[in-house]
Amino acid sequence: MEFIAVLAGLLLATQIVAHFCRRVEIPEVIGQILVGIVAGPAVLDWVHLNTMMNEFQEIGVIILMFIAGLESDLSLLKKYLKPAVIVAIVGVVIPIAVMAPASYAFGFTKLESLFIGVIFATTSVSISVAVLREFKRLDSREGATILGAAVADDIIGVILLSVMISVINGSNASSGHGGGHSLGIILLMQVAFFGGTYLLIRWLAPYLIHASSKMLTVASTSVMAMIICLGMAAIADYVGLSGAVGSFFAGIAVANSKHKEVVDRSFVPIGYAMFIPLFFVSVGLNMSFDNIDKSIFFVIIMTILACLTKLLGCGAGAKLSGFSTPSSYVVGSGMVARGEMGLITAQIGYNAHLLSSMYYSDVITVIIVATVLAPFILKHSLKVSAKELE
Repeated sequence: MEFIAVLAGLLLATQIVAHFCRRVEIPEVIGQILVGIVAGPAVLDWVHLNTMMNEFQEIGVIILMFIAGLESDLSLLKKYLKPAVIVAIVGVVIPIAVMAPASYAFGFTKLESLFIGVIFATTSVSISVAVLREFKRLDSREGATILGAAVADDIIGVILLSVMISVINGSNASSGHGGGHSLGIILLMQVAFFGGTYLLIRWLAPYLIHASSKMLTVASTSVMAMIICLGMAAIADYVGLSGAVGSFFAGIAVANSKHKEVVDRSFVPIGYAMFIPLFFVSVGLNMSFDNIDKSIFFVIIMTILACLTKLLGCGAGAKLSGFSTPSSYVVGSGMVARGEMGLITAQIGYNAHLLSSMYYSDVITVIIVATVLAPFILKHSLKVSAKELE
């Protein structure tokens, strides 16, 4: 019962803080992250991440990305596929080209430096999705480009991580991901995953949702949507991708059915009543200031570089794709957050001995600080872009 009491307390705190954040026009996800920072090891040390909390926050990411897919305009995603790929490629190359040499200058080994570059080449679009949804810009061309680029980012990042771990561990392409298969098998499974995703979007999901609507059980359509969501997340995780990628495509697939609005009305309360706030709280719970006095300079410099490399790199990619300067600013700022993707990548690499325990907490701190700053940057860019639309 202790976990249930903690759960109730955290949800109450996130509601109160999110309310006041809205009052002062701060993205509510910032308040939820701050709840985790204050309640967690960084300040009061009342709440710690445990198995249950990790499972809840993982479900939160999955549901958030499912809702993002559900509310995404598939025609817009197709229309802006080319700029999304350009943004993703530039947004991977620039962080690696800058963050790796910077890490080496701080005394990291060449392998550790390259791995840190890979960590900060990732993008966690979950927080950007929450802010874009709050500003009703999720289905804009900028929102579609950010979503598409984040998916491409994830794929490129997974491939780079798999290659690095394969070099270290021989036949193992990842530590605990992909069932210990070789790199070639992992890549083949990922190709098969996206082939299966096309079939799901085109035919399977609409058929399953339609069939479920004929069943006599309570909320049968929403239950089938949840099965598709969780199933795709599990398959994506098995082939070495983020579960968030699988659930995002599951959302797009369900949106292709005639029951999109019914599913949307049921998933938003499910997600935002419990799981999604706990995901943002967990980001704050990862924060620790134990050795901050010794590594403060590293954290400050690397946080600045983490923000600028994505902001300028992805913004430049958008500009090359024909976006205006304010729109490019939105795209760049929407790619700044590393969130769960940065944390997951760091954890996998740490387990594979690509990063020593001495520096692990410092890197995690940089990921979290950059993630906390990201919604503020995105909100400012959205305001600038809104003036262009007036």
